[in-house]
Amino acid sequence: MDSEASSPRFFVLRGGETGFRYEADIEKAEPVNRADAPRCSRCGDFIGMLIWLPPYRVELELYGQELGDFIDGTGYEILISERFAEAFRAEGLTGLEGFHPVEVLKVRRMGKRALKPITVPRYQVVWPCYGRGAVDKVLNRVRTSEPPTCPECRSSGIDAIHGFVLEPGTWGGEDIFRPRGMQGDIVVSEHFKDFVERHGLTNMVLTPTEQYVWDPGNLGPAPLPTA
Repeated sequence: MDSEASSPRFFVLRGGETGFRYEADIEKAEPVNRADAPRCSRCGDFIGMLIWLPPYRVELELYGQELGDFIDGTGYEILISERFAEAFRAEGLTGLEGFHPVEVLKVRRMGKRALKPITVPRYQVVWPCYGRGAVDKVLNRVRTSEPPTCPECRSSGIDAIHGFVLEPGTWGGEDIFRPRGMQGDIVVSEHFKDFVERHGLTNMVLTPTEQYVWDPGNLGPAPLPTA
C-alpha cells in the first residue's frame, strides 16, 4: 500500500481574509476578565495567550456582506455559530472546549461593502485544544529565530512558514487542535474538512499544511534538510 496515500491529511484553519464575504472582527465588551495564559507542563514556558473569562459579551464589526459560522477571536478563542456547535457535538467530533453562549450587543457595519445583516447567528465561544500532534522538526519549511529546546511543547520563535507536516505517530486523533511547535495555528483533520463541506459552514479557509504559507517578512522558505 502507498504509505503517502494512507497517511492522515491535515489542514490549517483560518477565517476569511480581507475582502471576503464574511469578513468580521470581534471587539470584547467591558468588563473583560482574563486568566493566566497556559504554560508547558514540562518547561513552564507560555504556550498560549491570556484566557478570556465570563461575561462573554461582544460587539461585532462586519466588513463583508453577512456574518458567518466562524469568527477568529483576538486571543486563542474563536466564535462559532450555534448550528456549527450543535452539528459538531451531534457528530462526535473532538478538539473544541468551552461551548459558552456569547451575547452579541451590537453589529457595526464597517466600510462601504458592509451590509446590515438580515440575521445575527447565536454564537458560542470555544477553544481548540492543545493536541499531541507535533510539527516535524526536520520535514518542514519553517524559519525559526531559535530552535526549540523543550521536547514537549517544542515552542520556538517562528519567522516564516512555507509548509509543514506533523511528525508521524504524534497525532492524538483530535479533529481540531493546536499542534506542538506551532501553537499559534489551528490544525484540523480531513474528517473536520468533510464535516465543514457537508454542512456548508461558512467563513473557514482550509489549506493543506504542506501548502500553508505565512511570511510577513518575505524571508522565503527554510532550506531543505541535507542528507
